Amino acid sequence: MGLSVDERQAFLAEPHVAAISVSAGADRAPLTVPIWYYYTAGGDLWIPTGKGSRKHQLIEAAGRVTLMVDREQPTVRYVSVEGPVTKIVPLEHDQHRQVAARYIPEESLDGYLKYSEGYGEQIAVYVSPEHWLSADLGGPENWG
Repeated sequence: MGLSVDERQAFLAEPHVAAISVSAGADRAPLTVPIWYYYTAGGDLWIPTGKGSRKHQLIEAAGRVTLMVDREQPTVRYVSVEGPVTKIVPLEHDQHRQVAARYIPEESLDGYLKYSEGYGEQIAVYVSPEHWLSADLGGPENWG
């Protein structure tokens, strides 16, 4: 069963690890990799990534991405959103902390940020959700 607008936005706003897909060009399947992201219901979502990375280059060239999040418990549910890249900006330290705090325990956050920022400049890629797919397939008690 599909999710309502409010349900899918609320689900996407939860701290799931997403899979992002972006066109990898002619004769290639899309690049699909796990990624952290930040989303507030009703707004744009954004993802951090390394400046100049293959992912960054493909996103810039394609101008569009798909992001998919899912879970298995308490019910099988997913949300997939596709849309245009609206801006790419340098990732500020406070913004990096904001997204990392969704995934890293507080006591490890400073160490993670120091480690991550040691890899070089990061960017934030903003995406405007344009096309949505979503479903809640229930759980075993509904399938039987």
